[in-house]
Amino acid sequence: MKKLLNKYVPLFFLFATTVSCESTRTAIFDQYSYQRTTELKVETSKLMEKATTPYSKNAVEIDALLLNIEKLSEYEKNKPENEITFAMWTVLSDQEKNLLGGFFKRWKEKETLSPAFVTESKKQVLEALDLLIQYEIKKDKDSKDSLIDLINLNK
Repeated sequence: MKKLLNKYVPLFFLFATTVSCESTRTAIFDQYSYQRTTELKVETSKLMEKATTPYSKNAVEIDALLLNIEKLSEYEKNKPENEITFAMWTVLSDQEKNLLGGFFKRWKEKETLSPAFVTESKKQVLEALDLLIQYEIKKDKDSKDSLIDLINLNK
């Protein structure tokens, strides 16, 4: 019995160490992603509120926000096992979709937007950002499924 234990105990520790190291290779929670997404949500909300004023007066702020979103999207694209978050940022920023990119495209084309349109669009965009934030915090099946559903709705 002792020989059997001596033979398998090292294997057990090797397995436990490998599993332990494996689980730390992919972070469950990314503080940077969480922080930047919450910051971008606040910036997005404030900027969308200005859509009843001329686009041209807000173009510098819009360009800065879109650049920051592009930077975060690039960061998310290069994280391992992060396809869902990257896909959501892609959908959010796509000018042909009905989320943030489409909102800014419409604002640019129309120069100003109606308060009702801004309110409804802002609600949808902020809900999408909330889904991203919740997914980053939880990384659970429900938050993942919610993101996937929204991504699929916007294909």
